[in-house]
Amino acid sequence: MIKSFKHKGVKRFYETGSKVGIQPDHANKLARQLAILDRATNPEDMNIPGWRLHPLVGDLSPHWAI
Repeated sequence: MIKSFKHKGVKRFYETGSKVGIQPDHANKLARQLAILDRATNPEDMNIPGWRLHPLVGDLSPHWAI
């Protein structure tokens, strides 16, 4: 379900595993989130306990955040 990346560092990490451009301390959690996001078919697939899935409001209303 990953359609595009806005952040170059996250895109590089997803494609190559390189931690250049992201906080190295965040790498493990980010890898888990990206793996689940890639397999997700709808927003509810990301409703993992502790991730606080919620819809955004205003101009970003069609988007979700964790």
